[in-house]
Amino acid sequence: MRISDRYIGKQVLWSTVFAIIVLSLVLVLGSLFQQIRPLLVEQKIPFGMVGRFALNILPFSMMFTIPWGFLSAVLLVFGRLSSEQELTGFRVAGISLPRLSAPVFVLALALSGLCMWLNVRVAPKAKASLDDMIYKEVMRDPKALLDPGAVQSRFSNQKVFVEAKDGDALVGFHMYQTRKPNDPNGPTPAYIHARRVDFQVDQARQQFALTLDGAYFETKNDKGEYQPAFTEDAKYWFLNFSDSRPKKPRSGTMTEDEIHAFLDTNPKIPEQAKRTFLADITKRYSFSMACLAFAFVGVPLGLKARRQDTSTGLILSMLIAAGYFLSTFVADQFRTLEAMKAALWAPNVLCVILGLVLFRRARFR
Repeated sequence: MRISDRYIGKQVLWSTVFAIIVLSLVLVLGSLFQQIRPLLVEQKIPFGMVGRFALNILPFSMMFTIPWGFLSAVLLVFGRLSSEQELTGFRVAGISLPRLSAPVFVLALALSGLCMWLNVRVAPKAKASLDDMIYKEVMRDPKALLDPGAVQSRFSNQKVFVEAKDGDALVGFHMYQTRKPNDPNGPTPAYIHARRVDFQVDQARQQFALTLDGAYFETKNDKGEYQPAFTEDAKYWFLNFSDSRPKKPRSGTMTEDEIHAFLDTNPKIPEQAKRTFLADITKRYSFSMACLAFAFVGVPLGLKARRQDTSTGLILSMLIAAGYFLSTFVADQFRTLEAMKAALWAPNVLCVILGLVLFRRARFR
């Protein structure tokens, strides 16, 4: 290994590590409060639980932060080497640009392997564990779902707001019952208000048995007219909390083997859904190769950056990474699995082709 390999490789490596830490911190915090905000507000979960959520969100965020951080590091390091004429010194010594870039590609291969392990094995299990943690936290203390002061949205087709509590009783109970547009047999849209509610928790059936005192009901008939009704005592109004657990199979929480097993055991699954599941496997592998693809475009583009204008490298990395990851969503618009796979691999192929063209131009400058 040459001194130049250690010199360049070390700078790119530590710059990549720093960029990954910063980007992961931003994405983890954003995802953290987006996903567990209802638990933080509605159930006041212990602070220690937040750390467990963050550890499960981290592998998913690193699918994006590792390639993005690596690209930013390559652009900034090679921009600095170019601005300080260090690359000129290496080339005068007889070291070509492709040879100078060798440690970058070695690091890109190593990071691609890490990304493949995270995307294929770790991230799906982490997302499944995250969903399970949320469900268990709800089941641990279902009474917290009826804490006052916040709209509780974890009930199927129902939203509940409680003004206050008097011991174990609820004071100022409001419930909005809705019907999904594609569910004509669903519950009747209604608004229910009760002056006071006594409730019991049935853990076996996972529901609340409510006794409404001073209840007001407002339902909507088939003609769209509202029909009010009053009663002083309405017993055994049930409110299910078991639906807070996600029941719909999601490819993001399944490993590759689990996806194939699910498709084999469900032959009647709609064709579009089947293509989406299979395309998710391809997406994991194509995302894993992002570091290698970014190595091709990062080195020649970094040569144009200047130290006094480091924002150029950051802006370029944001534009390239955003274009790369956003272009993969185009795959969902195709109707055949082959077209979806081609669309998912296209960003990698384009980066490699563009990088080869830019490398050829940079060699003769």
